[in-house]
Amino acid sequence: MRGKLLPLAGLYLVQGLPYGLQSGLLPVLLRAGGLSLTRVGLTKVLYAPWLFKLVWAPLVGTRGSPRAWLTLSTAALGLVCGLLAALPPAEGGQAELPVTVAGLLLLLNLGAAVQDVALDTLAMQLLEPAELGPGNTVQVVAYKLGSVLAGGGLLALVPTLSWPQLFLLLAATYWLAAALAWATPALRQLPSPQPSELPPHTLHLLQDLLAVSGTLWTAGFVLTYKLGEQGASSLFPLLLLDRGLSARELGLWNSVGAVACSIAGSSLGGALLSGHRKLLPLLRSVLQFRLGGLACQTTLLFYLDTPWARLDPGTVLRGAVLLSLCLQHFLGGLVTTATFTLMMCCSQLAPSALQATHYSLLATLELLGKLLLGTLAGALADSLGLHLCFSLFLALSATPILYLSLAPRALARAGW
Repeated sequence: MRGKLLPLAGLYLVQGLPYGLQSGLLPVLLRAGGLSLTRVGLTKVLYAPWLFKLVWAPLVGTRGSPRAWLTLSTAALGLVCGLLAALPPAEGGQAELPVTVAGLLLLLNLGAAVQDVALDTLAMQLLEPAELGPGNTVQVVAYKLGSVLAGGGLLALVPTLSWPQLFLLLAATYWLAAALAWATPALRQLPSPQPSELPPHTLHLLQDLLAVSGTLWTAGFVLTYKLGEQGASSLFPLLLLDRGLSARELGLWNSVGAVACSIAGSSLGGALLSGHRKLLPLLRSVLQFRLGGLACQTTLLFYLDTPWARLDPGTVLRGAVLLSLCLQHFLGGLVTTATFTLMMCCSQLAPSALQATHYSLLATLELLGKLLLGTLAGALADSLGLHLCFSLFLALSATPILYLSLAPRALARAGW
């Protein structure tokens, strides 16, 4: 199994780099530059290519080798980073994201989205049912490690390395990953789809996907399970920045510290699943813990709005808010690992020619749910006020707990 998990870990790590760049680095820099919460949130539009994975997923799953798609898309990401390195540095105090940078970041997301479909297809072909728990732990942990390296790591290196040096480093990383994807023995042994396995490209494709056992319920769960958490995690760090935390300190805690806790949570989730814990009862327990953690974080936020609240260094309140930030990421990691295992289990029930497209459908809905609140959180806070906004996030976090009670019997019979 190690021969499968090690190359997957390296490839999922580089897949997380674009997300960390745009979720960990850009929001802090833009907010520090004076952009409103609404405009910072709208930069998540750059993630749009991830919502259209169903367009190319049938091609990746049925035309040519997934290994070739993975190698070419990873090499293309290195090319885009090379182009970003050729751009002149942004002018000091610039509060707008340059159009050329935004366009190249959009291309970076396009390449990463194609890479994601190819890599998930390979993972489903490689992993046996008993290996899904460890496999999805590697997927989530490596992806988050890549995001923190590109988010908090780049934020820490900005004073030392120039803009061209940072992106040349990223370009070299992608080209090394492309060589890994092409040369790894475990990936070279996977067969290409046979012509008889190719699915019909008709209007009935979506019906075929939804007809797979458990798909409709799983689609509803992945669309809603992160709504409240994502809204809170998008706003809470920026509100701490408004109340006196420096961008450098916030980048350290919200990227390195918080993602380390998220990785620990994901690892614990994988260990619990490997110990043959039932997936749905485990999901219910961790979702309840996450709701309690968000309630504590919301209470701290309400207290920060009082006149006597101070986030001075060394105060108990400062430690409490940073601890709540890390706790939510830890619990979020637990939930994410269990959910991605659920998604892959469901997709493996589909015919082999439909598995890549089926998983892409679930992954697109999962991302859509996260982007929806991540993009609108700033506008909700500006229009509704923080108290009402975070109360809404609490209600949304309780929804998936109730939704679990509607799980179809077919999932329980499958051992989930």
